[in-house]
Amino acid sequence: MRRKGTIVGAQSTPEAENLLALDIGGTKIGWAIVAANAPYQVAERGEIATQAFDGGDVVAQRIVALAKELVAEYPVRGVAIASAGVVDPHNGDIVFATGTMPGWGGTRLGTLITEATGLRVWAINDVHAHGLGEAVLGAGRGFTSVLACAVGTGIGGAHISNGAIVFGDHYLAGHYGHIHHHAARHQVCSCGRTGHIESIASGSGITAWFNARSKGEQVANGRELQELADNGHELAGRVFVESAYALGEVLGSLANGIDPSVVILSGSMTRSGERWWQALREGYAASAMDFVAELDICQGELGSDAPLLGAVLNYNTMEKKYESAN
Repeated sequence: MRRKGTIVGAQSTPEAENLLALDIGGTKIGWAIVAANAPYQVAERGEIATQAFDGGDVVAQRIVALAKELVAEYPVRGVAIASAGVVDPHNGDIVFATGTMPGWGGTRLGTLITEATGLRVWAINDVHAHGLGEAVLGAGRGFTSVLACAVGTGIGGAHISNGAIVFGDHYLAGHYGHIHHHAARHQVCSCGRTGHIESIASGSGITAWFNARSKGEQVANGRELQELADNGHELAGRVFVESAYALGEVLGSLANGIDPSVVILSGSMTRSGERWWQALREGYAASAMDFVAELDICQGELGSDAPLLGAVLNYNTMEKKYESAN
């Protein structure tokens, strides 16, 4: 039975017109004070370091302290969260998380923040939130079915149909980075499996893939690899092209199964230049069936605001459901 612990004893304060939105990732925790209703303007914003390798309990304490501080400073009616990991949208539990957030799985995030602030909390996965923000307020405006994919340190995604997130029965839907690709068969993914596209096409994955193939030079991150590629390093350039092509093949296969109206990409890897985009589109065209082969593949418009705004949109949806059920 699904728990609804997030909202037990919590209060929603209708007189406050803003929400506190949190975007919890492996590198940073972004926050914003956002108008609870359209046009969802951001009044204030900031961020702190996640320091994910301190462990899930310490990260949770850091987030709770941040939320308490912000709620004390700004009048808000509730807390809208976009978080890394598999998130139960009914109670804000982190059901599972990969090695990018050690010990984060099992955190009862929604309950902790409700207990600390006394406010209602609704939480979803960060890439679900990102996709929802782009679908409703960004590059997906006007489309009925959006395939969104965030390609950064890891790879995640979302299918947004008629403005609603497709969560799946275990809230796992959208973990596109964990789709198999033959080129990744020897690479270990952040989830512990081998052969997933994230292990060669994300920022961390492409770095590890280059280092595994290089007989000499090693790089610490995607930025260093990009610099090598831009300076004419043959293997670095080839890895970027092969990685993007493989991701394009995965996206084409997803489009065959989902039949979206548009494909929206965001994240740091989308800033890898025209060579990356061309290879991705070629891989997509090679995999996609004729009905979806000509879809727009575009870059997101909202940047780092997308998950914050998506979290607010989800908060409003869940609040209406809760109020109608009670």
